[in-house]
Amino acid sequence: MTVTPPQQPYGEPYPAPGHPQYGQAPGYAQYGQAPGYAQYGQYPQYGQAPGYAPYPSPQFPPLPIPDYAPWGARVGSALIDGLIPGVIAGVGALSVLFGSLDVVLIVASVCYVAAFAFALWNSCYRQGRTGQSLGKQVMGTRLVRLRDGGPLGFWPTLGRQLAHVLDSLPFYLGYLWPLWDERRQTFADKVCDTVVVRVG
Repeated sequence: MTVTPPQQPYGEPYPAPGHPQYGQAPGYAQYGQAPGYAQYGQYPQYGQAPGYAPYPSPQFPPLPIPDYAPWGARVGSALIDGLIPGVIAGVGALSVLFGSLDVVLIVASVCYVAAFAFALWNSCYRQGRTGQSLGKQVMGTRLVRLRDGGPLGFWPTLGRQLAHVLDSLPFYLGYLWPLWDERRQTFADKVCDTVVVRVG
């Protein structure tokens, strides 16, 4: 003989012992209140999670603005860099007053080659490797790449020296451009992506 359990009226929760109502089972909280989870909107604000400081972080301060070299310092360094090869070339030119034509040709050729070699070493090799020619070292400035602040290297520095042709056209306007330029760049600096900054 089969015994049929009593039926619960339609629409009412089943009241069997040990079975809580829907949504209140043991070990489970209501939606949005589960243990270990905060309700939406109660999490820490963006940038303020535990262990993370709001932007900007004290561990990573913003990069300082470069101290671009003033126009007067750039002119001073250029004069110093041109002084030594100018004196050497001048000695070759003056040799015409103190010797025969053969002696003049020899002395002048040696002086001009020496002046060119010095300018190449000072303005391209030394400046490309360290960022400072002799003139820039005296004036406390340095030539660097704009994107990372590093020295250019020999060949890019040579290219920048050749790009100074743009600064002389028209009417040497490029050499005056640092007077009002935000980064105090000449035309050659803009083409080669370089800046001159103060150091020390």
